Amino acid sequence: MDKNKYLVLLPGIILAFVLYTLSQGFNNIIGTELLGYEKSPISTAMIAILLGMFFGNVFSIRESFVRGLDFTQKNILKLGIICLGIQLKPFEFLEFGAIAIPLIVICIISVLVVIKLLINKLKIPRNMAYLISIGSTVCGTTAIMATAPVIGAKKNEISYAIANITLFGILSMLIYPYFANFYFNGEPLLIGLFLGTSIHETAQVAAAGLIYDQQFNSPETLNVATVTKLIRNTFLIIMIPLFAYLYNRGQSKEKKYSIIDIFPYFVLGFVAMIIVRNVGDQIFITNNSEIWLSTVDSIKSLSKIFLTMAMAAIGMSTNLRDIKSMGYKPFVVGFVGMATVGIVCLGTIELYLYFLN
Repeated sequence: MDKNKYLVLLPGIILAFVLYTLSQGFNNIIGTELLGYEKSPISTAMIAILLGMFFGNVFSIRESFVRGLDFTQKNILKLGIICLGIQLKPFEFLEFGAIAIPLIVICIISVLVVIKLLINKLKIPRNMAYLISIGSTVCGTTAIMATAPVIGAKKNEISYAIANITLFGILSMLIYPYFANFYFNGEPLLIGLFLGTSIHETAQVAAAGLIYDQQFNSPETLNVATVTKLIRNTFLIIMIPLFAYLYNRGQSKEKKYSIIDIFPYFVLGFVAMIIVRNVGDQIFITNNSEIWLSTVDSIKSLSKIFLTMAMAAIGMSTNLRDIKSMGYKPFVVGFVGMATVGIVCLGTIELYLYFLN
């Protein structure tokens, strides 16, 4: 009986993996073959969700796939987030942490305040506002996907928020490297901090840093931007439980609320993976370093595969008519979120330079 329970999940999981494979292939063709980049600046995850939405809306999904797709977007997603922790090395963050952490905190608080005001003004759905907020402030699609289960977001809300964040993230990725070079007079540290703090997705930050490096021959900018973004990603540990608490606190006056009941325990797995990475680096730094680095790379790859599969599954389950019915207002919030992060980031860096001098 238990065996059959798990076997019925296989068709949907396999379908999600097939969509991941197609997305990776399309990404390689578009990013490297057509655009000519060594590493594609386009997110495989975004291609996956678009492919999923296409197939899910053009064709009827058979019942045999539904349970596996639901399992993928709930449980395989969480496994992908846990594996994501392996790429974070907090000991490397100390060099930029004194500047980056206050900068990130100020940007997060500013965006949350501004979006809170917009929610009241535009009257957009509460779940949508939470997803766009965390996507704008922490790490884009990953943050949205990680937050969605703990606030009970609907599939169409998740897809809309991801499309929102991806659109403005791509715009930032293409514009900010050139703007930052002009504004900061080619200073690698400041440009890297700006790119790492103001652009939503880790892949988009890496792409923006790569664009800058290729255009202005500055590998230091790419390194600073990447490290700053990884510091920003660690705020998932704080933001997801915080959003879970804020969301569930106001759900029912009759229901007694407990942080224990809604705490996203997969975040503990994420933290554990960060610890494993740093302990492993210390133990295997001289002996068996190649085996350890190969293991780390494998877990990183698994994380990307699991997360992309989850996004493909969400795309398959998304009804475009439902998204259309939500209107333009959430995109206004997404644009304002992007602008707020950029402006606050510039202002904070200017303050840092003022007090430094």
